Amino acid sequence: MEQLTLELKDIEVSFLDKVVLDIKSLSVYQFDRIGIVGKNGQGKSTLLKVMNGEIQPNKGKVNRTVELGYFKQVDPPSSQEADYKMLSQLSVPNQQLSDLSGGEQTKLKLAQVFSHYYEGLLIDEPTTHLDADGIEFLIDQLMYYYGALILVSHDRYVLDQLVTKIWEIDRGRVIEYTGNYSDYVEQKELEKKQQLEKYQKYEKDRSRLLAAAQEKMKKAEKVTQANASMSKKETKTPANRMFMTKSKDTSQKSIQRSAKALEQRADQLEEVEAPEAEKSIRFQQPRTLQMYNKYPVMADRLHLKVGGKILLGETSFQFPLGTTVAINGKNGAGKSTLLKHIVERGEGIVLSPKVVFGSYRQLDYQFKQGKTVLGFMKDHSEYPESRIRSVLHAMDFTGNDLLKDVSELSGGEAIRLTLCQLFLGSYNVLILDEPTNFLDLHSIAALESFLAAYPGTVLLVSHDRAFVDRVADHVYEIDKKEMKQRY
Repeated sequence: MEQLTLELKDIEVSFLDKVVLDIKSLSVYQFDRIGIVGKNGQGKSTLLKVMNGEIQPNKGKVNRTVELGYFKQVDPPSSQEADYKMLSQLSVPNQQLSDLSGGEQTKLKLAQVFSHYYEGLLIDEPTTHLDADGIEFLIDQLMYYYGALILVSHDRYVLDQLVTKIWEIDRGRVIEYTGNYSDYVEQKELEKKQQLEKYQKYEKDRSRLLAAAQEKMKKAEKVTQANASMSKKETKTPANRMFMTKSKDTSQKSIQRSAKALEQRADQLEEVEAPEAEKSIRFQQPRTLQMYNKYPVMADRLHLKVGGKILLGETSFQFPLGTTVAINGKNGAGKSTLLKHIVERGEGIVLSPKVVFGSYRQLDYQFKQGKTVLGFMKDHSEYPESRIRSVLHAMDFTGNDLLKDVSELSGGEAIRLTLCQLFLGSYNVLILDEPTNFLDLHSIAALESFLAAYPGTVLLVSHDRAFVDRVADHVYEIDKKEMKQRY
């Protein structure tokens, strides 16, 4: 029998008057492979923090029988030592933390976790910023891991490779499904189909009974009208009047009783709710300043290096107006450094005089200040509060979400907040460095729609191949200190 690793009983976690987690019972055993899914802000990271003891629940008890390793979603690497062989295998350079790219920081965090053996692992969005090599390393490490694995991820490929059970968090409740992510999706689709069929049958049966009751009531009215229109001659004698009144009352009441019986049957039907409609997220379009240069961003014999490390040899390019350009490459190849060099109008960069950049950098989600969501946005926008609230609402920040401390936001929430700030500006060139990290699939689809409609120029870096395929007009790749156009 497998050893119990972790147990949660009668857990409740609340933020102000909103219940974030409401869990009756959850158990994790020695060789469980559990993937946790759900929309941004539903409590996935909170659940891991409760399991690890970083958050104490308002109610309930957590029983841990083993030491747990914890890979945190948005925190930078700690000072914990890491095995040098693993660092070498991951190609993590021996540099100051501030000089490491987002992918290199993620690899350092993974090396720190995997350098020590734990009987249980809590891992929160480990593929953030990782290139293909890093993702394969992660899968190799966890495929044969001897212990309980609890993994939060929006990476469908990783979940399919690693987990045999899915926990879906929805409005604080945890629903368990057997199988990997693809199995979960099939089960969810079947559930929706069955729910729709039940709802349609319920609506059909209820409508039929109510329509039949209405017909009965109409028939009762006709009986009354027919009796009322009888000639005075037919009801002349007292005996006839008494007979007709009794006959009318008996017939009318019988029909009305039948109608009420039908209405009661309709009310007694077990109510079935309609399948819940997906709430859409709308990324607000920023005001796009007009620009007429055919190529607003260009490079002329650009050399790019950091410290003594050369990232790009002599490079020239022209990014066309009104297009979305994706820049690919391995971690540390220089993608983020190139975007930063462009924004800072570095040597070798030629820009249209009318270029106004709006930029999201890959580590912008690491908030430190203790401000509320609404307070942060008011400090970083010149718009009136009504406009700010409207944009936040469109990005799914509602109610008590506005009072959350920004330092306590999940990665997905933090990125949506940063994009909120970006989309309230007036720009004509957007720089997006790994904008889909931490975003759930629902939010990624909304971002794809936003970029499809955006009239300005977009330069982006992303390791999400499906996202790049959907939004990019041109793709460049940095490899071996050269930048080549793929299409």
